[in-house]
Amino acid sequence: MDIRRVFGANLRRFRTQAGLSQEAVAERMDVDRAHVSSMERGQQNVTLLTLWLVSQAVGVKPAALLDEDFAATAAEGIAESDPSS
Repeated sequence: MDIRRVFGANLRRFRTQAGLSQEAVAERMDVDRAHVSSMERGQQNVTLLTLWLVSQAVGVKPAALLDEDFAATAAEGIAESDPSS
């Protein structure tokens, strides 16, 4: 799996588990909401600083955002809940 997609799937899962909107995460990181959206879609090649800021914003360790196994289960959950699939 592409590491950007792993990061994005984990970000989305941790964000929703924390009850945060993309806007709330963006405010905590001092970035635009569209940036958070593009990270969640795996379209951003994030820096170490961004990895740290995201982890602080959603309250997890940076390594958790790179966990491939967690991302795979997140992707399965999204596919199961998506009525278009």
